[in-house]
Amino acid sequence: MTHRIAIAPSGFKESLSAARVAEAIAVGVRRVIPDADLDLIPLVDGGEGTAEALALAGGGRLVPCTATGPVGDPVPSHFALLGGGGTTPGPLTAVVEMAAVAGLALVPPGLRHPGATTTYGVGELIRAALDTGARRILIGCGDSGTSDGGAGALQALGARLTDRHGREL
Repeated sequence: MTHRIAIAPSGFKESLSAARVAEAIAVGVRRVIPDADLDLIPLVDGGEGTAEALALAGGGRLVPCTATGPVGDPVPSHFALLGGGGTTPGPLTAVVEMAAVAGLALVPPGLRHPGATTTYGVGELIRAALDTGARRILIGCGDSGTSDGGAGALQALGARLTDRHGREL
């Protein structure tokens, strides 16, 4: 009798993505049941690992890039591209994961101040995704280390945010 097992974990914060946790569990299961038929189904909630999980599930790919992190320094980041040919027809959809560029894991504990972080890098990832031809963009907002309400992302996309006197914020 062949055993069919679904492995559907979430990620381990600031440690392993949901996909990596699923792979680790699969290694353990195969040690005990070598002929098991395993279904790896990483679960995500819009936070860490969302772009990777959707790329794996949707036949997409991760696109590495560098963007402005939550405290203003450049950070290595990524977004996912889904569709646009191959086995997934239709227009390209990009998955921008806020945690990958503005996540809490990217904010050193001594700088975890709501007024000192920015989503500017999220806007940079959106622009990069648009530049690759994406026509739809999904933004996963989980695990954010910011609280600017997306103001930084809007500014990165060219929006001007001003006070009632017209002064730039």
